[in-house]
Amino acid sequence: MAKSIVAIVGRPNVGKSALLNRLISRRDAIVESTPGVTRDRIYRECDWNGRNFTLVDTGGILLHDADNLKMMIRLQVEVAIDEANLILFIVDVREGIHPLDQDVANLLRNSGKDIIVVANKVDNCEMEVEASEFYSLGWENILCVSAVHGNGTGDLLDLITDKLPPDTGDEVEENEIYISIVGRPNVGKSSLLNAITGEERAIVTPKPGTTRDAVDSTVSWGGSKFVIVDTAGLRRKAKIDDRIEYYSTHRAKNAIKRSQVSLLVIDASEPAVNQDKRIGGILDDEGKGVILVVNKWDLIEPDYRENRHSESMRSFEEFLREEMDFLRYAPILFTSALEKIGTKKILPGILKVYDECIRKIETSVVNNILHEAFFYKPPPSFTGKKLKLYYAFQLLAGPPTFILKVNSPKLLHFSYKRYLENRLRDALGFKGTPIRLIFKK
Repeated sequence: MAKSIVAIVGRPNVGKSALLNRLISRRDAIVESTPGVTRDRIYRECDWNGRNFTLVDTGGILLHDADNLKMMIRLQVEVAIDEANLILFIVDVREGIHPLDQDVANLLRNSGKDIIVVANKVDNCEMEVEASEFYSLGWENILCVSAVHGNGTGDLLDLITDKLPPDTGDEVEENEIYISIVGRPNVGKSSLLNAITGEERAIVTPKPGTTRDAVDSTVSWGGSKFVIVDTAGLRRKAKIDDRIEYYSTHRAKNAIKRSQVSLLVIDASEPAVNQDKRIGGILDDEGKGVILVVNKWDLIEPDYRENRHSESMRSFEEFLREEMDFLRYAPILFTSALEKIGTKKILPGILKVYDECIRKIETSVVNNILHEAFFYKPPPSFTGKKLKLYYAFQLLAGPPTFILKVNSPKLLHFSYKRYLENRLRDALGFKGTPIRLIFKK
């Protein structure tokens, strides 16, 4: 059976994200005093006394606000409520019952789900007495907690695990492949996530910077399980002008670190700007598998179709290879996320790149390839001395990392190192993954 889901809902600024961070014992969700920071559904795993379940943080509900973004946040909350086994309704003791609390209560009553009312920001006994007013909302289960200080959260976790459906123990553990979707703001990352998952998992608006947290989505395909993380658009440091955006950028970089393959999304109508190159450089430095996803291709070719490779595409590929030559190993896919064209190739492409990232090559094969490379094109000499290779082997996978034992690493020229990388690629493939060569005396 799938893990039980516990949704955290409430009006803005009652401490939902702070409670998520406290329950999972780490700062994953952005916490700010500014209302409306959380926008998408944020999924995180929680373990309490051997019981595993999934917590879902949601945006603050404003039921009667006609603003398009706030309406989409409300839609995200409704989806979370629909899929949840249990709902934590968060209220703020310091402010008492707010008219918006009544609106949220009405929404939850209609859901028919099991509800725990969590009175947050209870820091002393007097506040516990004040929390009794929330019984008027109509639920028997009211727990007083302080998400910031941790008071009462153990009791809350006990109650959660008591009220969740029984764990049958037949959950199948699958190997998970972590994927990050990265790129500049407004290149279509969230639209791409929605196209891959087949549901409106991430909020999509034409306004840059809509995604702030790194949002996890799980998809199964071809016998593999993919955990796909949609991240905030990465801007240049000079453009990061508030604390929330700083934290969003930090979380996007953390998502890259924990991913095995990254989709670098490029806007077809504004390609290969300096920031695309910077993000590509981060992926290469981190040793991640990379697929370049050229999105919004329908703006370039309105009659674009799934399996067509046009002259325009070939010209664009040449342009990208020249502008981002350090990612020449990355495959290029052309998509229109909104039209869902080309997106069916993404999961098979990820699986191929992942398999290349984790490949291990026998030492005899590595030695044969590199000794042949030295034989057919000897290294240049420096002050009468030449680089000599004694033996080589693969040390690690993810990315493939090779140790080359030589007479003196100081005799290595960077152009010869690139030649050896190319010979390894010609012989072994490694499409989509960087290669690391380490020369040791």
